[in-house]
Amino acid sequence: MTPPSQHAYPAHWEADVVLRDGGTARVRPITTDDAERLVSFYEQVSDESKYYRFFAPYPRLSDKDVYRFTHHDYVDRVGLAVTVGGEFVATVRYDRIDARGMPASAPADEAEVAFLVQDAHQGRGIASALLEHIAAVARERGIRRFAAEVLPANNKMIKVFRDAGFTQKRNFEDGSVRLVLDLEPTAESLAVQRGREQRAEARSVQRLLGPSSVAVVGAGRTAGGVGRAVLRNLLDGGFTGRVYAVNLALPPDLAEIDGVPAVRSLAEIREPVDLAIVAVPAERVPDVVADCGEHGVQGLVVLSAGYAESGPAGRERQRELVRQARSYGMRVIGPNAFGVINTSPAVRLNASLAPEPPDRGRIGLFTQSGAIGIALLAGLVRRGAGLSTFISAGNRADVSGNDFLQYWHDDPDTDVVLLYLESIGNPRKFTRLARRTGAIKPVVVARGARHSGSAPPGHAVPVTRIPDATVSALLSQAGVIRADTVTELVDAGLLLSTQPLPAGPHVAILGNSESLGLLTYDACLTEGLRPLPPLDLTTSARPEDFRTALATALADPGCDAVVVTAIPWVGENGTTESGDGEVLATALRDAASTSPAKPVVVVHVEIGGLAKALSAATTTAPGRGPVSGPGRGPAAVQGVGKHGSADDAEGVLGGGSAPSAAGVSGGGSGAGDARPVPVRGSAEEPPPPSADGAAARAAGPAPGRIPAYPAAERAVRAIGQAVSYAQWRRQAAELGKVPEYDDIDESGAAGVIERLLGAASPDPRGVGLGDDDTRELLGRYGIAVRPTLPAPGADRAVEAAARLGYPVALKTTAPHLRHRADLGGVRLDLADEAQVRTAYRELTDLLGAPAELLPVVQAMAPRGVDTVVRAAIDPAAGAVLSFGLAGVASELLGDLAHRLVPVTDREAAELLRSIRTAPLLFGWRGSAPVDTAALEELLLRVSRLVDDHPEIVSVALEPVVVAARGLSVLGASVRLAPPPSRDDLGPRRLPSY
Repeated sequence: MTPPSQHAYPAHWEADVVLRDGGTARVRPITTDDAERLVSFYEQVSDESKYYRFFAPYPRLSDKDVYRFTHHDYVDRVGLAVTVGGEFVATVRYDRIDARGMPASAPADEAEVAFLVQDAHQGRGIASALLEHIAAVARERGIRRFAAEVLPANNKMIKVFRDAGFTQKRNFEDGSVRLVLDLEPTAESLAVQRGREQRAEARSVQRLLGPSSVAVVGAGRTAGGVGRAVLRNLLDGGFTGRVYAVNLALPPDLAEIDGVPAVRSLAEIREPVDLAIVAVPAERVPDVVADCGEHGVQGLVVLSAGYAESGPAGRERQRELVRQARSYGMRVIGPNAFGVINTSPAVRLNASLAPEPPDRGRIGLFTQSGAIGIALLAGLVRRGAGLSTFISAGNRADVSGNDFLQYWHDDPDTDVVLLYLESIGNPRKFTRLARRTGAIKPVVVARGARHSGSAPPGHAVPVTRIPDATVSALLSQAGVIRADTVTELVDAGLLLSTQPLPAGPHVAILGNSESLGLLTYDACLTEGLRPLPPLDLTTSARPEDFRTALATALADPGCDAVVVTAIPWVGENGTTESGDGEVLATALRDAASTSPAKPVVVVHVEIGGLAKALSAATTTAPGRGPVSGPGRGPAAVQGVGKHGSADDAEGVLGGGSAPSAAGVSGGGSGAGDARPVPVRGSAEEPPPPSADGAAARAAGPAPGRIPAYPAAERAVRAIGQAVSYAQWRRQAAELGKVPEYDDIDESGAAGVIERLLGAASPDPRGVGLGDDDTRELLGRYGIAVRPTLPAPGADRAVEAAARLGYPVALKTTAPHLRHRADLGGVRLDLADEAQVRTAYRELTDLLGAPAELLPVVQAMAPRGVDTVVRAAIDPAAGAVLSFGLAGVASELLGDLAHRLVPVTDREAAELLRSIRTAPLLFGWRGSAPVDTAALEELLLRVSRLVDDHPEIVSVALEPVVVAARGLSVLGASVRLAPPPSRDDLGPRRLPSY
């Protein structure tokens, strides 16, 4: 057995994890320095738990036990511990064994595993998290199976193994249960792991947004300052729990600030504190975190600046903040945060710098910028929209948008998710979570700093190398609605939170301005919608005319959405009247409330009183009236109009409403199937929402709310986004599959890769394969590359042509000429020796000597459309499959489509249809359609190849000539490198930046 001293400490096994109750803990290898911690831990374990672990009374550990449990070689004997506050709360170890159950070394691939969890921490999901981590360690060390002896009465541990999702066997031996687990990840084990991750992370967010008590650390004696402002906002917002003011500088005789208890330290508070708002200088934050941790605080919102946004020293200070908070089991929003808001009547939390909270509504809003957060709040409030929750996370050093996607997925009070992101720390996980959430509620994202090539200074996250267009394509694949601006984010959120989803792209246009109707018509065509001819009501139209026209349009089965355009109308005396906006709003509400549920938007110009009517709504809660309480009203955020996120002529017509999905299933299944459209107020109208809001997502919107826009283009853009999302929802209901192909030789390809990587010199950038190796590797996956033969001279070119068979192509392969037919480096359809010699002479005379051109000869392929298929590994996003037409379309115009690997059959079909030049594949202008089925199969095979073998860091097939029947891969290149880590397939862990 290898001595322990020969194996370095495996620091990469260390991880922070979120537990079932939302708290955090640290998993790390046990070292020789942990003897005292181990003994202390064991003393706090009950006799019953000790009996279950050792099958006999075992009151204390002997010196020999302590030595054995703290000395490991990290290969055949491994121990992991879970720590909270630096102390052990659970341990797990494995010992490699042979077929007889005796200690062994590799190549033995089975290990005996045993757990022990402190009684006070049982039920927090610690054993499940430990099993994930010890299983990953074991797989890394070549162990494929775990064996465990468990007493029949130890139901908790038996359940841990049973629920893990791994393939397992059970049998009874000598009064105990013997469990054998196959450690190879399965679809079930991955689903179990992700389900636990979702519940744990959602719970950790819920603890931050729904506290029973809040301490504001840094609230001063005098008015002014960040801490005092947050304290005032908490109280003015009507927070339903207990509030404390904490400041080390307070005099001992000061008992209250603003009517709440004032203390110098949390230690003086005799009751639990759930959430601490930290508003002290950065250098004092570590002491505050320690004070909070010792008091058992569950989470922190750190408003303090001076962290990663301030330079390298601040970046390290930020890392230490996260490490310290997690060591106590706390999660952190911030630092440099603007705060959080929860409008639920049960909480009414305004722990932010916004002086008044927004109205209660159905929108969840997350931003990574305080300034943008202020602008978004102002725009939504001014337009009468309400929020369920608001989070401005600042540097998002710990809690990120991914965590809130986990929370909002099951949140009955949130129907639309809006995110402003300047960085995405884990794009692969983000797209997975966005797809899951998007199946039941819209997710709208606006991205800042997307062209800078780097994350904002405060965001210590990996930077993706893939361009913004690729990121956009991947977000679209996940069903994310992409907003290009903050204003567009508000526009989309307003429509999605108040209107049903359209069943199709047909848009009716009606109004009293022919010109405005034509502008709307053109905007619809620009967005890819199918507008019906505009209905001009003329400038003499009155509100009742609008009501009649809108009711007629909504009743038309050929209409999926309606845009109402309105300008001041002509009065009875022939003069122009601005009219009463409330009268028009009432007319439109009346029409919508008695018609089939379809989205309606209003585009208006200079109608007096309408702006006030639009912003009069006080809630977006379905079927509810205005929410009473402090901090309500359209001026919820003061002094933010200069951001210009919305103007005063925007708003929402009328009262309460809910997001819904007419034509799209809005239930928890996310099926997205089209349904008959119920008539508002009819017997088929969906039931009112239940108290917990669960029915709100499935029900159609309550009557009353119609979003309004000052420009036709903005209104139509929002409708277009809703149409695309509804279509994605319907398609997402039809889950694709990754097909199996009988001729794929996965093990053979793995052998080729292992041989080639083993023979290559160590290089983190990897190694490019030669033509023969490339052809062999691709051939293992049924991808045939047409052979090429070198032609260093004219005679060799003739010999190669004779060997391959005429007609042939002669082309250069020099890097500066490769795939550049426009430079004259290719000669096609050479039918005999004379043509080959002539072509060879022309090439060398025009472009240079053979040694520079590297000419090759290849048999001609059937005529078709030249395409390109690529796959590459991005360290942040993972494997990305790309497709486009070869040449100018992809290289100059960037007409490429992208999907994350693995690609399903449905996604492969979408991929080749999503490029702008796709009509060339389907018979454009009378040309013959090409074999798209063969092309889809090629995409699926490349996807499988890259997904099965992470050592393949790039593949390029160019050109791929797709003919009317079949296709030909004329050129291919492959690059191998040591496989990158796949965090999405490993055990649960919080990111560490």
